[in-house]
Amino acid sequence: MKKVLFVIASDKFRDEEYLQPKDVLTRGGVSVVTASTKLDISTGMLGAKVKPEILLSDVKEEDYDAMLFIGGQGSSQYFNDSLAHSLAKKFLSKNKVIGAICIAPSTLANAGLLKGKKATCYPSEAPNLREKGATLTDKPVVKDGLIITATGPAAATEFGHTILEALK
Repeated sequence: MKKVLFVIASDKFRDEEYLQPKDVLTRGGVSVVTASTKLDISTGMLGAKVKPEILLSDVKEEDYDAMLFIGGQGSSQYFNDSLAHSLAKKFLSKNKVIGAICIAPSTLANAGLLKGKKATCYPSEAPNLREKGATLTDKPVVKDGLIITATGPAAATEFGHTILEALK
């Protein structure tokens, strides 16, 4: 069974960007594990409550087939997080799928993973992605190799389906 790691903020993740892709993946037979910097219950911007199963610091990339950074206001906590950057680089170096939605693609951009890649994000982060060498498109979901990015809540279900397809 494929196993995907969802990385959420310790507070203020975006509910749909977590719940919809998780629903798509679990229906598709994929196991989803949620990681954060704390194991306390994290509250989404719209009120969803999620209890992470693993600390980001305990994640071993060999245990998963993909890693997704979920957006929402709080996800900016990973923009300059060296652990998040190093895990994302490890996943990619082992030919595993990396995804980010909403403002979270900035975490990938800041880790140097979007240089020369097609990507998309929430409009507020477009200047940062461009500055870090990404080629921005206006599509809701963009797949470039093993990297999948999405614009935000309205693209959450499509993001989930694109991840599921990439895992096959």
